Amino acid sequence: MMREFEKTFIYEPTPDQYKCFEAAENDMVWRNRPMDRLVCGDVGFGKTEVALRALFRCVVNGRQGALLSPTGVLAAQHMKTVIRRMGPDTEFGFNIAVLRGGMGKNTKVGKAIREQISAGEIDIIIGTHALLSSGMEFKDLGLLVVDEEQRFGVKQKERLKLICSGIDVLTLSATPIPRTLQMSLSGIRDTSTIRSPPPMRKPTITFVQEFSKLFVKEAISRELARGGQCFYVVPRIAQLEEAQNIILELFPDIRIIQAHGRMPRGGAEDNVAAFAEGDYDVLLATTVIENGVDIPSVNTIIINNAQAFGMSTLYQLRGRVGRSSTQGYSYFLHKEDAITEQSAMRLQAMADLNELGSGFDVANRDLEIRGAGSLLGTEQSGMAAKVGFDLYMRMLKKSIRQLRGLDLPMVPRTNVLLPGDEGSLEIGERTDGTATHAFNIPKTFIADEKERSQQEGAARLAESTEQLVEMTNKWKDVYGPLPPNLQIALKTLHLHACTRTLGIDLVGFVDNGDGTNDCVLRSPGLRPRHWAHISQFLPRKVPTKGLDAVFPSRFTKTDVDVVMQGGKKVDLSVLQPSHEDEEEEWDALDDEEVEAMKEISSAMFVKGIDEVDMEEYPRFVIRGMSNIKKGSRVDALLKVLLPSSRIVNAKQSADKEKAKLAAEIREKREAMKKQKKEQEALTSRRSGYNL
Repeated sequence: MMREFEKTFIYEPTPDQYKCFEAAENDMVWRNRPMDRLVCGDVGFGKTEVALRALFRCVVNGRQGALLSPTGVLAAQHMKTVIRRMGPDTEFGFNIAVLRGGMGKNTKVGKAIREQISAGEIDIIIGTHALLSSGMEFKDLGLLVVDEEQRFGVKQKERLKLICSGIDVLTLSATPIPRTLQMSLSGIRDTSTIRSPPPMRKPTITFVQEFSKLFVKEAISRELARGGQCFYVVPRIAQLEEAQNIILELFPDIRIIQAHGRMPRGGAEDNVAAFAEGDYDVLLATTVIENGVDIPSVNTIIINNAQAFGMSTLYQLRGRVGRSSTQGYSYFLHKEDAITEQSAMRLQAMADLNELGSGFDVANRDLEIRGAGSLLGTEQSGMAAKVGFDLYMRMLKKSIRQLRGLDLPMVPRTNVLLPGDEGSLEIGERTDGTATHAFNIPKTFIADEKERSQQEGAARLAESTEQLVEMTNKWKDVYGPLPPNLQIALKTLHLHACTRTLGIDLVGFVDNGDGTNDCVLRSPGLRPRHWAHISQFLPRKVPTKGLDAVFPSRFTKTDVDVVMQGGKKVDLSVLQPSHEDEEEEWDALDDEEVEAMKEISSAMFVKGIDEVDMEEYPRFVIRGMSNIKKGSRVDALLKVLLPSSRIVNAKQSADKEKAKLAAEIREKREAMKKQKKEQEALTSRRSGYNL
């Protein structure tokens, strides 16, 4: 069904969208921990399609999905989109409901919808802050999508995650708040970025200058002359009347309509809809139009008192125009006497960063201006300014590395491209509609369909061969001896558990030109320090014989790749940085690692090993694989990969236990400090008592 839903998207996805689709699928299907992913992309770049596919995947697997929007205008737009793509009148027939302001739990409509949600009768719930209200109950919530997360407070976002622990969370934003961005940049949170613009889209031309009636007149006149419409935005409702008087003074016959948050329920949405129909020339509004307004005929926006807005809001407002092939214009007008140092920096950033796809850069600039905030507290900005942004980043990265211990990145899935599709788990489709390469437990082994499906999912998500062995032993106790075809399929799962643990995302044969083939296993996150650490715990403290590790020349002191041969002791002398400040050099390699990981071709879409330049990445090589007969290649790979993967699993498990113990000790210390402080306060109060 997933493929059928994908066909309902009428546009050709951009390259970055494809990567986001795969990342969300990996998180939801191939990982056993809940998804917590930020999708950062400009307005109109296709973030919503990523969310829709994730919601569809959630519902089609029997769970509920929720989409949290900051405004009623945006919630109404999402409602229309979701109903059109997968609502009751489509072939998918999902039940959709919206919950927003005015639908409290004591109202007739609000009570009815809440009862349907708790009973599981609603598949997808779209809502505003009403979704965060107390007493909100889901039958089986599987995915929460937070749209425009910068509009929500930390406590609001954390509340839903506390109520529904263990759910997948997908966050969408063009300009994430500093706290969220910092968590993404430092590796605490997974991030996907959409930078590929839709076809024919042009960058919006931006002007930043002091407010002038003459400038306002020129801007509106230019837009009206080409048959378009304008947005005019002010920061406060109290300023709407003054702004309207100015516009009417300049254009006595102009048609103006307002939209703001204090209108009766649905009033703002109705006025925006009337404006979209072309009945008015100017929409005079507050920030209620920041999200969810997509009117192609509006290509000029004037933002008065721009110094009073945050960078995220300014960027979102600019994104309201230029959403078609027509050139868009944005005017940030400010009062010179109201400019502060930070507001000047914000406006300068908006003037500098006006290219398509610059939302992530805007968020980065905001992070530098305001600081990163508290990663574990509720502050969404600040902190970093106390020590400097660069030093703060290095300190945080170092702490995360210490907590992770052996920080070899584990990939969520491996694309195995061996001849005859041997060892592959990439699911395809036969001409009769049945799936290929999917791990299936025979019906004769586990008769109950639900139980069989659960066990198949648990086996697919196993993170180590040890977990698979433990699982299959339980199967033997409960269901009896394993049939031969299941044993063969389990070997493939063991192989994928090994490759994921070692950070291997791509496996295939490379022709040596002499009639022989080597098996190359790409591991983009593998670093010399990882391989040296793993080798110390292998027999004789040397890598497994037959498994060579190859590192590109950028990791060496020479201009050639370095091959660490299996069966021989690891020599790091040719790999260690030659600079005096080795820490800075390794930091530079970390930055290179981040960039390299971004450039990796999506494993889902690689059809042949020749599509990727394997020599650009760290990799393992197994020589002479062409001598291994068909049907025995998975066994051959397991033989050389198992020892190293077991070392990594053991080390990472030990690191997790240490981190857990350290957290428990820290909590006890905090509790003791709190108790001591309370005792001192009690003693202080009692010391003032009269005898």
